[in-house]
Amino acid sequence: MMSDARLHRRALLALTLCAILWSTGGFFIKSIPLDALTIAGARSAIAALVIFLWNRRVAPTWSKAQIGSIVSYALTVILFVSATKLTTAANAIFLQYTAPVWVAILSWAIARERVTRSDVASVVAVLIGMSVFFIDSLEGGTVVGDVVAVASGVAFAGVALFMRAQHGVSTMESILFGNILTALVCLPFFTPFIGEPSVMINLVLLGVVQLGVSYILYAWAMKYVTALEAVLITVIEPLLNPIWVGIGHGEVPSQTAILGGLIVVGAVMTRNLLHAKRIQRTADH
Repeated sequence: MMSDARLHRRALLALTLCAILWSTGGFFIKSIPLDALTIAGARSAIAALVIFLWNRRVAPTWSKAQIGSIVSYALTVILFVSATKLTTAANAIFLQYTAPVWVAILSWAIARERVTRSDVASVVAVLIGMSVFFIDSLEGGTVVGDVVAVASGVAFAGVALFMRAQHGVSTMESILFGNILTALVCLPFFTPFIGEPSVMINLVLLGVVQLGVSYILYAWAMKYVTALEAVLITVIEPLLNPIWVGIGHGEVPSQTAILGGLIVVGAVMTRNLLHAKRIQRTADH
């Protein structure tokens, strides 16, 4: 039987690999000469198949929380792919990364959960960072893409909130059916791509590696890592995403976008670290 320490090390490695795989999304989306809905639908259809093959014992609860997480997940995927097509990969991922702040805002608005001073400070900082992005997008003509990216972040916050409401029950099924719903919603808008090898390869990599395998790794790793470790490791995704796109497609973020991204990531990381430490202190007592 594997020791707890060895399981923990493997979980950290799995979570790191997961974050790296997530970070390739911008690169592959930019590589595929298809519209956003075709990419989102095909990617999710492939990912759903991968997740189902990994865990065939599907047991959805169809609770309100699960339905909410499924719908929120589908919106997140569609909006993120659309944002990546409409604006720079850096803007898309950094603005989606505001999700934890929307979680704090929505938790207070919906569940009346207590908002801490660090939550308020992070909200203010993220709003400042977003303002920097929109100043830059006004000059570059990518306002629509940035708005869609923000909407993706709000939808992603919905995934987190509804997942929390599921209390760990049937959460992988939520991801599975979220991908199925995405594929079904996008199906009427599919652009034919069969027979184009490069397109097929990139779509398979998106569905199998970037989405399917990554979520399997994430689901397993989260059983053995702390919230603090998860916070620190998954920040790899927004940092690497623009780098892969820059290397592969020559899309280099402007200095203004980099500044906005640093403000957003810094604010979210600080908020998440403080939140994780509060959880740890509560657990210790």
